[in-house]
Amino acid sequence: MSKVLAIITARGGSKRIPRKNIRNFLGKPIISYSIEAAIASGIFDETMVSTDDIEIAEIAKSFGAIIPFMRSEARSNDHANTVEVITEVLEEYRKRGKEFEYVVCIYPTAPFITAEKLRNAYDLILRYDAKSVVPIVRYSFPILRSFKIEDGLVKMNWPEYISAHSQDLPPAYHDCGQFYFLNTSQFMIEKKLFTDLTIPIEMPESEVQDIDNEEDWKLAEIKYKNILCKKSKND
Repeated sequence: MSKVLAIITARGGSKRIPRKNIRNFLGKPIISYSIEAAIASGIFDETMVSTDDIEIAEIAKSFGAIIPFMRSEARSNDHANTVEVITEVLEEYRKRGKEFEYVVCIYPTAPFITAEKLRNAYDLILRYDAKSVVPIVRYSFPILRSFKIEDGLVKMNWPEYISAHSQDLPPAYHDCGQFYFLNTSQFMIEKKLFTDLTIPIEMPESEVQDIDNEEDWKLAEIKYKNILCKKSKND
């Protein structure tokens, strides 16, 4: 049994940002950041891209990833989720006589992933014998003080906290949308990314950006440039 597989999920049918997975991000296709971080980490037996798109496949190969098979049509539509895509890849590898002890799902639009973060996640899943390791980020404001809109009016989601001080409320977190480091056997049993034994890696907000529209894309470039600026000053 091989040790660790990296799956970079990159279907071709992005609608909100057309061709998002291979769009130029500060000088090169955005998917290349995920591929290069995975390869540079040195922990993967294989770094593969799951895609239904020939152009994405060719670009991915040019940056060192492999495409042992194309993604099925059933897992390439808007309704297919991450768990289904990972499962399909693992089952296809199994048919070909290959199994992996750990699998890491990496998103193609996550330029803030680094080799160091992936190695850290690998260390954590081994150290704690965890089912999964997931990067998370803290909400910038307590969600217990959040609002909703009903009939055009502002209402509190949890009115009992209207007078609570922000600093007295517990912090809440959300998924960074970057990668999931999974124990393969546990994943195939539970088919979950978050389990009763998921270890978090807290990321700074400056290194997290969901990219769903043009404004998100611009914010991601600004944050990434800021990281490069800090790095050049330290060097």
